[in-house]
Amino acid sequence: MKIREEYTCPLELTHDITKGKWKPIILWQLRQSNISLITLEKNIKGISQKMLIEQLKELLDFGMVGKNTYEGYPLKVEYFLTERGKKMLEAITIMQHIGIDLMKENGMEDVLKEKGLID
Repeated sequence: MKIREEYTCPLELTHDITKGKWKPIILWQLRQSNISLITLEKNIKGISQKMLIEQLKELLDFGMVGKNTYEGYPLKVEYFLTERGKKMLEAITIMQHIGIDLMKENGMEDVLKEKGLID
């Protein structure tokens, strides 16, 4: 994805960077440490490797995510949050808390407990 020439406001650009089902989830997964592609794929249910690679590339292009490549066989690659990605994570954390509140209001505590998000 490329930056367009015109935007209504900066929020529109930020939305373009994070829009879609997977990017916020990828950023959320990277919050704790550097993670390999295989681990990300295992941790994100329903995402294909092709989609994961595509979304990571866009996040890399916008400077939200960085990538370390280690020599050797098999080749090892890890992804991590950049400083910009960490700032974006603050907004995603707020969104996560709103989602938790809404799930509680709709009787979905069992799902939250299963995921370890509430006691």
